[in-house]
Amino acid sequence: QVQLVESGGGLVQAGGSLRLSCAASGRSSTATMGWFRQAPGKEREFVAAIRWAGGSTAYADSVKGRFTISRDNAKNTVVLQMNSLKPEDTAAYYCAANNGVISRHDSHYDYWGQGTQVTVSP
Repeated sequence: QVQLVESGGGLVQAGGSLRLSCAASGRSSTATMGWFRQAPGKEREFVAAIRWAGGSTAYADSVKGRFTISRDNAKNTVVLQMNSLKPEDTAAYYCAANNGVISRHDSHYDYWGQGTQVTVSP
């Protein structure tokens, strides 16, 4: 059984930074971890993903150069460091996991956390 628990959301001014963490229990059943976000009235969108083995990563164009995804295999934790935040980054952020390759499609992820809210004020 895989359980994902996010933490680290909050309110920040534009240009600021936030660090989201995702703790994964049952991590051995997963190969790839991803972050997605969903703003009110919008579809859920891919943000970033990382492989436990090797650490290969992928980013949405909208966050490339501002966000960094990393993993700590020993602690079964994935971190999303978000810098230079913009109001359009405001959304609920979800951690997700699958037992396959990196994918930008939420349907390719089997496990989801409960989400953490990120709000960026102008």
